[in-house]
Amino acid sequence: MNFDYLIVGAGSAGCVLSNRLTENSKNSVALFEAGGSSDIWKVKMPLALLYAMHDPKYNWKYYSEPEPNLNNRRLFCPRGKMVGGCSAHNGMVFVRGNEDDYKRWESFGLKSWSYSQILPYFKKIENWSGGENQYRGSLGLLPVNQSKNANPLFNAFINSASEAGYKINPDMNGECQEGFGMFDTTIHKGERASVYKYYLEPIKNRKNLSLFTRAYVEKIIFEGKKAIGIEVKIKNKLEKIYANKELILSGGSINSPHLLMVSGVGDAGHLKEKGVGVIHDLKGVGKNLQDHLETYIQQECKTSDTLYSYTKLLPKMLAGIQWFLSKSGPCSHSFLEAGGFAKSSENREKPNIQFHFFPSFVIDHGLVTPNAHGYQLHASPNHPKSRGSITLNTSNPYDYPKILFNYLEHEDDLKQTRECIHVARKILSQPSLKSYSGKEIGPGSDAQSDEELNEYIRSNAETAYHPCGTLKMGIDKMAVVDENLKIYGLENIRVVDASVMPEIPSANLNAPTLMIAEKASDSILNG
Repeated sequence: MNFDYLIVGAGSAGCVLSNRLTENSKNSVALFEAGGSSDIWKVKMPLALLYAMHDPKYNWKYYSEPEPNLNNRRLFCPRGKMVGGCSAHNGMVFVRGNEDDYKRWESFGLKSWSYSQILPYFKKIENWSGGENQYRGSLGLLPVNQSKNANPLFNAFINSASEAGYKINPDMNGECQEGFGMFDTTIHKGERASVYKYYLEPIKNRKNLSLFTRAYVEKIIFEGKKAIGIEVKIKNKLEKIYANKELILSGGSINSPHLLMVSGVGDAGHLKEKGVGVIHDLKGVGKNLQDHLETYIQQECKTSDTLYSYTKLLPKMLAGIQWFLSKSGPCSHSFLEAGGFAKSSENREKPNIQFHFFPSFVIDHGLVTPNAHGYQLHASPNHPKSRGSITLNTSNPYDYPKILFNYLEHEDDLKQTRECIHVARKILSQPSLKSYSGKEIGPGSDAQSDEELNEYIRSNAETAYHPCGTLKMGIDKMAVVDENLKIYGLENIRVVDASVMPEIPSANLNAPTLMIAEKASDSILNG
């Protein structure tokens, strides 16, 4: 079989590319997804996000290697394994990052990725509930809505942030990111607005689009340095499928570098060590791994306004019935809808911390049910300096790679994480939350010294589920793709997903990934 474009991975980027490239009826596009459909209630119901996260049918369920600076804990790293990818199991928070993030990208020699050049693509994505303005779009395919969750804890939290001296910001994707308020979400009419639903489902019957699910791409086929196709197992049958124009990798920050390495592209020494024949020696493949590391500041709640009530059978059943009947009620929200961006100290030029407020306790990624009413503030430094890597376990494409985030390797990351706790405590101690707040559960009021906070962080900090950067764009010797996202030294192949980010933005990663895919689509179509 031959197609003009082969897209590996039907996650957020792959869905966008499929839509845009097939707008020209002359382009034939094949989209390959290792998982299956995401058209299930567990995906559509916002509050059910943890179901898909923990189901191996819909999630890769990766784990890191023992993290040396987190007491050798292996951290859970969920990645969507279904059409829609991580947009079908994420927290539905839509955050772009701030202008300074993209000035930094530009400073790495990436002139076409300046804020002024990417802003039109952010606007192109959105059908924003607040309407069109200089910074926001209203004609895009994806519904992006300002959260209207009326849980009283959210209002109390935002007021407390104001009392602590931080400004209220009604639009953190607008002119200025700094401040606290309700986040934009990809929740629409009580359902998850996944990228599949709004980019791919409406065009899945285009004659020039072929979607292959349960299709595991084992290897890229090269002719010299030219990528000409893939070897893919579709329903247990191995097929060779060829690209007339381009092969596009959109498997994400773990799967894309893994596929390149098992196909012979990466650090030659590492590939030889694992018994992989070298096609192209490219040192940066799998390097530069970044993520946001979150610390939870947990507080008992003296009222019943938390999600703990819905852990009981009858309230859970009634909430579920309400959602199935009318797409309303608690199940129509993610409850990750309030938060903000703040400076940890006055000498910071830009906000260096992101906060998410959640009206419940999260224990072991939701696998353990809380035993009391409580709420927590997730806090993470926006720009960690530590860098990790993706490497091969074996040459077998079905063996998971080794993932080492190397969290807190840089001393400043630990310092900033302690500062996160100090700012969080300042906010949570304000008058507006006094009528709700019981004792501090984590780190606990006894933990005050740097050493005590360090131990709490090392024992409890968790991923924010934002891996990126493993095939970074740039002009330095460790860059893997150029600013058009073409892989250096190879032909007819490019990468379009979060792995190309040279540095992690101050954001949840879905919105920046969509921006990258929209911009890449134009680059591909315009030659």
